[in-house]
Amino acid sequence: MSLPPEALLDGYPEPIVDLGERLRALVQATIPGAIEAVRPGWRVIGYDLAVGRRTAFFAWIMPQAVHIHLGFPQGVLFDDPDRRLAGVGETKRARWLTLAPGDRLPTALYAGFLREAARIAGLSSAEKGLILLDRELRAGRPDT
Repeated sequence: MSLPPEALLDGYPEPIVDLGERLRALVQATIPGAIEAVRPGWRVIGYDLAVGRRTAFFAWIMPQAVHIHLGFPQGVLFDDPDRRLAGVGETKRARWLTLAPGDRLPTALYAGFLREAARIAGLSSAEKGLILLDRELRAGRPDT
C-alpha cells in the first residue's frame, strides 16, 4: 500500500503543509497527466510522466521543517538565465526552487519550470546529451 501525499505532509508545520498543497495543485493543473506518488525513502512527493511505454520522473516536492522545495531531476538542462534554480555546484543534474512560510508562490514562474521539466522528460538520452553539449560549446568550454 502506498503512502498518500497528505500523510507525507502530515506532521510538518501548517504553513509548510499549505505550501505543499498549493504546489501539488500547481503540478496537477500545469501537467494534467502527471502521475503523483510518494517516494517514502526520499521523503518526497514524486511526479512521473508517461513517455511511450515507460514513465519518466520529472519533478518532486520535498517538505522540510522550515521550507519546501519543488525540484527537477534534470534541472541542469533548463534554460535559467536569471539563476532562479538552486543546486548548481551541489548536484550534478538536479535543480530546485525553495519556498518558505510567508513566501508568495510565483505561479507563472513555477509553471514554466514544470512545463520545461515535462518537455525534457520526453527527450531521449541522446537529445539530453546534445543540450548539455550545446551549452558547453556556447560557454566556450567544450568537453575534451
